Amino acid sequence: MLKRPIEEAAREAGAEAVAVGLYDYEGGTSWDLHGDRPFHAASTMKAAVLVGLADAIERGRFAWEDRLHVRNRFFSAADGRPFRVDPRNDADEEVQAQVGRTMPLRTLAEHMIRTSSNLATNLLLDLVGVGAVRETLTRHGVEGVEVVRGVDDERAFDAGLSNTATANGLVRLFRLVEDGDLKAETREAIRDVLLGQAFRSGIPAGLPAKARKEARFAHKTGEISTVQHDAGLVYLPDRAPYALAILTEWDADQTDGRRDLVAEISELVYHHLTDA
Repeated sequence: MLKRPIEEAAREAGAEAVAVGLYDYEGGTSWDLHGDRPFHAASTMKAAVLVGLADAIERGRFAWEDRLHVRNRFFSAADGRPFRVDPRNDADEEVQAQVGRTMPLRTLAEHMIRTSSNLATNLLLDLVGVGAVRETLTRHGVEGVEVVRGVDDERAFDAGLSNTATANGLVRLFRLVEDGDLKAETREAIRDVLLGQAFRSGIPAGLPAKARKEARFAHKTGEISTVQHDAGLVYLPDRAPYALAILTEWDADQTDGRRDLVAEISELVYHHLTDA
């Protein structure tokens, strides 16, 4: 019932590709459309970094209250040469303003998710390690989310190294947050950070106003010149939550309709699940 209206919406919006992954806890049912097609992950990869950080804390490597020196110097995954996060491309100025000081890991995680700080992301990914994040995902059965480098690593991008995600992979990632085999307090800590997401023009915007006001969304958006994504958990009153990932790909010159399409697909899913 969802395939045709989603494909029609994507065609009308002019998207080059769309994928949707869904798991509904109310009935324990899964559904996907092109769910295993890889997309550039954009900032959805930051949810994977958050899970990797939380897993490292659970395993005793760090504590949420530990403080990390804020610097803007990292090493490319392509050739090991240094690079910097361009402040002009960073949605969060607060972390940039703290260069030379220290910040708690929890605060950096909140900036990474809430306002999608690229600098916070690279600091946390550098601390935990790309290999450790990948090992965490593998150990917990999250396939389809590939983290291979930090943000703004242009030499790695030019070398063909990009973070990728599938809709089904992101659903598996958020299901790990909801009921996976991490400790309950670890999952709660991750969820609390995700619930602080500031950008609400994707999945949340698709719900009717009353439902949107009553719902909670633990999610992460992602946007670059060619993709617009949103993925996360939707908590509605009086029913079990659902995990939803909406990935869209566009011509780089097309800017109109991107967020509208993600919201429209979210609306279709909401009405399908609730019969509202």
